[in-house]
Amino acid sequence: MTISSELQAAFEQARTDSQQLTERPDNATLLKLYALYKQGSDGDNTQARPGFSDIVARAKWDAWNGLKGCAQDEAMRQYIELIGSLD
Repeated sequence: MTISSELQAAFEQARTDSQQLTERPDNATLLKLYALYKQGSDGDNTQARPGFSDIVARAKWDAWNGLKGCAQDEAMRQYIELIGSLD
């Protein structure tokens, strides 16, 4: 799959914009952003699930793994849209 340079540029701009948000999103939104970013940049999660004692890493892994099968370009579009709705 080839991702258009326009989509890639918009995705990277949204990542930059995410660091400039005036308010910190709630934890559920942060997990969604993380999962969409990882799916958009890396594709399906192939990493081992973190251990039970690492609650934060496990939550992030679960969020990303929940997007398994979502196309990278679609994850990018959703990420861009979500960032746009927060600012």
